[in-house]
Amino acid sequence: MTLIPVLWGVSIVVFLLIHLLPGNALQMFLGTQVAMTPAQMDELRRLFGLNKSLPLQYVDWISHLLRGDFGVSLRTSRAVLPDILARLPLSGEITLLALVIALAIAVPVGITAALRRGSAVDGAIQLGGLAGLSIPNFWLATMMLLALGNVGSIASIGIYVGFFTDPLRNLAVMLLPSFSLGIALAAVIMRFIRSSLLEVLGHDYVRTARAKGLREQIVLYRHVLRNALIPVITVVGFQAGYLLGGTVVIEEVFALPGMGRLALAAIDQRDYPVVQGVVLVIALLFVLVNLAVDVAYAFVDPRVKYG
Repeated sequence: MTLIPVLWGVSIVVFLLIHLLPGNALQMFLGTQVAMTPAQMDELRRLFGLNKSLPLQYVDWISHLLRGDFGVSLRTSRAVLPDILARLPLSGEITLLALVIALAIAVPVGITAALRRGSAVDGAIQLGGLAGLSIPNFWLATMMLLALGNVGSIASIGIYVGFFTDPLRNLAVMLLPSFSLGIALAAVIMRFIRSSLLEVLGHDYVRTARAKGLREQIVLYRHVLRNALIPVITVVGFQAGYLLGGTVVIEEVFALPGMGRLALAAIDQRDYPVVQGVVLVIALLFVLVNLAVDVAYAFVDPRVKYG
């Protein structure tokens, strides 16, 4: 919480420095052009509405945004929102598959590590989790492409087939990008599942359930796992939003025409409306994912009820 005032202070200082500088000290960059005449600067300010006051700029931007107008690309002269929505399904699919892969790995491995605490198996799992957290996903993606370059369509670059066009080919193409993106998340979730299970296993109601003669599988899946998943769901919700932002690098490595690659190309070309639109869409999806996490609490924890 102490970081928030610091960020606010830095942002206010930067704002004041920018707006207190003389007008000729500010530069606006368009594409690869850097040097601009004062007449060109004035024309660009008028075109982008920068000659208005800041409150009017904000009201104008919000009014267009509420109407679904994210602006026009400076490079293609096309509306920004349709381009983003056309690429969103690919990025969403990578994120969803990465989340599925992460959960498929993390849940059984985390349970095993908790039940065998202190054993050699637990140590090996902890070491593997540390490696998963340490390896950059772009490096892992590159190594998998080099290692599996001769394995048909599994290791492909620049090839994308829609799911409804050819489901099997689509999953084959998306396997490596999703795995390279989800392996770090699997390490995070696994560590949370292990620590959460160890905490719940020490509660009195677990010892009572065992004392009543219930089988270990019933105690684990009915009493322990359901309560241990509550903090894990929170972590999964936050990490799912970060996964969507992490597709930028993965899509570039595999040359996939997704929203992340669109944002990266826009940054390289200084296409500000596209960059702003992609950031807004990712932020909106992040909020919606966390809203879904709050709703999911009611299904996992019987103590949570929404009126």
